[in-house]
Amino acid sequence: MFEFAVPAKARVPVAHYHRDYDETIYGLSGVLTWKLDGARHEVGPGETLFIPRGAVHHFANQHEETARALAVLTPGLIGSAYFRELAALIAPGAPPDPARVRAVMLRHGLEPVPD
Repeated sequence: MFEFAVPAKARVPVAHYHRDYDETIYGLSGVLTWKLDGARHEVGPGETLFIPRGAVHHFANQHEETARALAVLTPGLIGSAYFRELAALIAPGAPPDPARVRAVMLRHGLEPVPD
């Protein structure tokens, strides 16, 4: 389980699916807009969204308030190394290299899906 925050209009990961684990999202504050297998879901405080392994999904914060949520992975296969590797690719003022982001995602069981 991990908590994450998404500022208003923030850049977020590309649409993807998980090869080996399910994900459950629990909204803490603000609202995240999720697209799950083509259907739109708004997840706010106290609301949940279950994302089964293999389901293509993406999220965005289309609102003015920072959104916070908990993510529970079953089984818990992603650890802090995934987030450290992604953070190392982010430099202020420049977008991260998509090929390097993709490589990190693939190494940790996330399969990017082209738009």
